[in-house]
Amino acid sequence: MAETNAAKSAPSPSEPKLSWGDQVEDAASSSQAELNTPAEPKRSWGDEVEEAASSSEPELNVDALAISEDKKVNKFLDEPEDSNIKAVTTGDTPYSSASTFEDLNLTPELLKGLYVDMKFQKPSKIQAISLPMILTPPYKNLVAQAHNGSGKTTCFVLGMLSRVDPNLKAPQALCICPTRELAIQNLEVLRKMGKHTGITSECAVPMDSTNYMSFGKRPPVTAQIVIGTPGTIKKWMSAKKLGISSVKILVFDEADHMLAEDGFKDDSLRIMKDIQRMSAHCQVLLFSATFNETVKNFVSRVVNDHNQLFVKKEDLSLESVKQYKVNCPDELSKVLLIKDRIFELGEKLGQTIIFVRTRNSAGMLHKSLVELGYEVTTIQGALKQEDRDKIVKEFKDGLTQVLISTDLLARGFDQQQVNLVINYDLPVKHENHSEPDYEVYLHRIGRAGRFGRKGAVFNLLMSERDQMLMEKIERHFNSQIAQVASWNSDEDFKGALKAAGLL
Repeated sequence: MAETNAAKSAPSPSEPKLSWGDQVEDAASSSQAELNTPAEPKRSWGDEVEEAASSSEPELNVDALAISEDKKVNKFLDEPEDSNIKAVTTGDTPYSSASTFEDLNLTPELLKGLYVDMKFQKPSKIQAISLPMILTPPYKNLVAQAHNGSGKTTCFVLGMLSRVDPNLKAPQALCICPTRELAIQNLEVLRKMGKHTGITSECAVPMDSTNYMSFGKRPPVTAQIVIGTPGTIKKWMSAKKLGISSVKILVFDEADHMLAEDGFKDDSLRIMKDIQRMSAHCQVLLFSATFNETVKNFVSRVVNDHNQLFVKKEDLSLESVKQYKVNCPDELSKVLLIKDRIFELGEKLGQTIIFVRTRNSAGMLHKSLVELGYEVTTIQGALKQEDRDKIVKEFKDGLTQVLISTDLLARGFDQQQVNLVINYDLPVKHENHSEPDYEVYLHRIGRAGRFGRKGAVFNLLMSERDQMLMEKIERHFNSQIAQVASWNSDEDFKGALKAAGLL
């Protein structure tokens, strides 16, 4: 995988002058300066930057949003293949799992998009279970958890497309995502699936320099479906550029983060409350692969009368993805492992994402691998919007095979050719670096093995702290992760990749 002209043209960050052992957080001001980007108002989850919330807005009264406790376990999930998904419903509406898309009473235009453009054959498990809940009157709210790569995006995209009145030229469906990349990706799926419907859509994300328009000159939004990030959505709503009186369905993708204390909780709740005040019958859908108990309890307070779909945490790890841990004596051995073991087999493995914890680690790893003659690109939140878009497009188009990323792309990023994920650094909680971030770990490994394809994950462990983090991850998911005997053994790595079905 020698360096090509394509690699040379791809933007790469300037690396701070730090040793390999330095663990500097992404928010470090030095990295902002050295990357020649303007200081941002705040850093959000996954290295993403969003507009700061207005300080003049009144505090949200969460306790005013109470829900009924009248719940019961739904009995239609008797089939063995659905036994790992627990459904809890409210009210007396009966639901039946959909074995075909025709069972959902979709329009011919939507069916054409599903079969011809999306090339689907039948609903996946989560689609078969959740879509009847989404599309059956009285349109109950839904909190849904399912495995990475199981088809969650189709659930809420199809829900939005189905609920829109094509004759009403006003926003009727809103989808809020944690990152620009995920919002753009979801919009691409929606436009492909809804190609024959005539339904209009718009992406509400921070503008890059090439598409910049003065906010005062921006016309009111007439698109029927809007997908965007919370800061931009909230900004448009506050400026009366985005009318919400006709919104009938509100979606939160990666909802656990959208409602987490260290995520976009305040903006998300403000958007939800404003829409519910203007449109009393707006259906709220919350989707993610992970919901910890704190977020579950909070959701139960703020989302009225909702159905639930949840997976036990020990069932969340993907069966199609083989996980490994590798002990490395030092930082250099981690780089050589990637160079000599992974890259030498790279042509046979498809695409690879290497996750790091900090921007500084991303920059130093990128520099080391390029100096060794390998083609890699790197994405992190300090890059310009247009550079991030270019890097993602090149990777999705297959022009680059190896992508180094902070957790900016850990959630929701869908590239079906990714067969290999390397955790160069294990994810840790921002407030406590001795505690693994279990949700981020699950999202990272979910970038491989999309839709049941084969995949492998290598966790590179260098210190006693790494060993401790790995042990906690194993205990949390009640899963023993296989050990690669030696970091510098070709045979051990070939054996691991063969066991994962990649060789």
